[in-house]
Amino acid sequence: MPENRTAKIASIIGQRRPLKEKIGSVRANINALALNLRNFTECRDRLMAKVEDQNVASRLQEINFLTIQQQIAEELAVLSKLEVRFSRDTLNIGVVGRARQGKSRLLQSLTGLTAAEIPDGDRQHCTGVRSMIHHHPNVETYGEVWFHSERSFLDEVITPYYDKLSFLGRKPITIQEFASNSLPALPEQDRGSAVIGAMYEHLGKYHERFNEYRHLLQQLSPRRIAKDAIREYVAQDNLSGDRIYFNYLAVREVKIFCSFPNADVGQISLVDMPGLGDTGLGDEERLVKTLGQEVDAVLFVRMPSAKGDFLGDVDVKLYDTARSALIDLPINLWSFMVFNRTGTGSKNGDNLLNCQDLAGEMANKHINVVECVTANCANGEEANQVLDRVLDYLVLKITALDKQYTSLCQQKLLDIQKAVDAELNKARNVLAQTKQLPELAHFEVLFERLWDEITSGLERFLMDLDKQINKQDRDFEAQVKAALQACRNDPGIPTEQEIEVRRDREKSYEIAYNQYLNEIRSHLSEKFLSLDDGLKRSLDRVKMQVAKILVEQGRLGGLTAKRGADFIGKVAERIPEELIPGQPSKLKFGFQILAEFTLSYRGMIQHRIRKCLNGITPDTTTLSLSKSPNAKQVLSSLKSLQSEAVYECENTLEKFLCEPSQAAFAIMEEFLDRVLRAEGVKTEWRIFLNEERSTIWPSEFEQLGERTRQRREWLTAIENVATANQLELMQFIQ
Repeated sequence: MPENRTAKIASIIGQRRPLKEKIGSVRANINALALNLRNFTECRDRLMAKVEDQNVASRLQEINFLTIQQQIAEELAVLSKLEVRFSRDTLNIGVVGRARQGKSRLLQSLTGLTAAEIPDGDRQHCTGVRSMIHHHPNVETYGEVWFHSERSFLDEVITPYYDKLSFLGRKPITIQEFASNSLPALPEQDRGSAVIGAMYEHLGKYHERFNEYRHLLQQLSPRRIAKDAIREYVAQDNLSGDRIYFNYLAVREVKIFCSFPNADVGQISLVDMPGLGDTGLGDEERLVKTLGQEVDAVLFVRMPSAKGDFLGDVDVKLYDTARSALIDLPINLWSFMVFNRTGTGSKNGDNLLNCQDLAGEMANKHINVVECVTANCANGEEANQVLDRVLDYLVLKITALDKQYTSLCQQKLLDIQKAVDAELNKARNVLAQTKQLPELAHFEVLFERLWDEITSGLERFLMDLDKQINKQDRDFEAQVKAALQACRNDPGIPTEQEIEVRRDREKSYEIAYNQYLNEIRSHLSEKFLSLDDGLKRSLDRVKMQVAKILVEQGRLGGLTAKRGADFIGKVAERIPEELIPGQPSKLKFGFQILAEFTLSYRGMIQHRIRKCLNGITPDTTTLSLSKSPNAKQVLSSLKSLQSEAVYECENTLEKFLCEPSQAAFAIMEEFLDRVLRAEGVKTEWRIFLNEERSTIWPSEFEQLGERTRQRREWLTAIENVATANQLELMQFIQ
């Protein structure tokens, strides 16, 4: 027995964890690749239905990912098994055999459990569900039961019978439908078939006993149970052999936690599969799934008859079934054969010679394992010697086995990556020769004509703005007049009576006076905030005129349903970030500048207006009250200061009435510099309008626009596959 085997097993499990995370990431990416391949194939099929060039259609037909998609599906299944394998907290040893071969006795010997927890018997099958027995040192034995849900029970347990036995008719859609409808009678022609008859009887048991286990299908999992209750969930009969338990029909799996007699087994679990040979559908499929995902090594248990025996078809079939669980890791590298030795005092008699004969016969039957062992499964010492040999082998070899398993899977993924890449290269070239030169020439003629229209229209508008540059802006002027009139109509000045009330409250005309100064100033300054509306209208008028030129003379109206000032921003959104590869779009930047440009009262004028209000600020006012003030004097002073402030504001604002006209000319010239005069911007216009030609010139380019859309869709489908097919995303080991 190797030293520190427990520590070595723990180290092996720890080394697996990082690999599990990498595999999960690769599996998610391959799922994305599979989805993009399906989308690509759909895109190819749509293109083939529309393309007129038979040469192109033929080349499209040659691009075929069907085989690759099948390989991806297979490798996704392998990756799922690897992910489960490397996420476990234990090394798992599966124990497999047909019924009444000593499998349960072996498990009892290894775990210290009894027939009360691991059913055995000499009569019918007694184990009903798979059990996983975990070694937990110094723990009192207990179990966890995992139940089927109603849906999983219907899909995984009941439906397979309807798939296999066609005379049952339509599959039940709900669990209630299965329970309430009687099963059809076994057809006359099938009554001679023992297999079909046995399957029918097995389904009948689920149907007949449904009310005895139905409540368990609605239970939460897992349910913790005491040691003495375990048999009620894993067995079909009690210790006396009476068939009184039916809970197992609703159970998916039972986990048992106990302390094994051999303390140096480390973090291991034993997986107890129900004895094969019963007629329950899905047993073999569940065996394959368990061995592929849950097991690191498997023990085949076979008890030769003392009266003479041989390795028959059922033995070979069992081995082949197990071998199919992991195609990429040959089972002869992780399986052991245990011939159950019985003595003269047993019911079977002394079978030593037959154990030796069957061991010698294995090679002829192509049943290859790591080691063939003969041991009395009911003897604790001999059984643990078998376990020691298995664990010693795993400690020595499991890392190499994991590497062999993962390396083969990794290589298949790399082969898939190369195969996808090769198909993508064909896909990229398939439309390379489909450009229509006459149409391109026609575009050049139309583009030059449109360029002249756009440049002429925008330049003439700039000249009009230049003529207005020193003139007052009508929208801003109207808003200024309205604000000043509001200041005069609503000065915010109190009455004498209100002043007296304030004085009485504050016990001072001086305090009341200062308070009113602040209130009147605040009231007055608020009136000028409306100037933002006038500034916005004046600038929107410029943007609207630009939009009108681009829609009516530039034919760009089809790019967006928006009109007026909003049109500029929507066109900016439509222009790609890069029109010339590697260079930020100058054209897009120009449209963004105009779309985002605003004039603001707060930014242009407010700080100047605030200076005009110093006279109605308590600390800076030039008009103070007399030593014996009264309400009339306060009122007169307030009116005088407010009127003077409005007058100063009016004089100040008159100086800014031309500002919007000057700002409009400046932003318009900046816009033209960006979209018409900058180096290379005409090339950007050509590229952009070429992409949008079916929108700009729908009648001229309707058919070409469809081809352009198809080309864009095709290239997008290619790049989506290429993105998911990057080499580094397919690797979980180097």
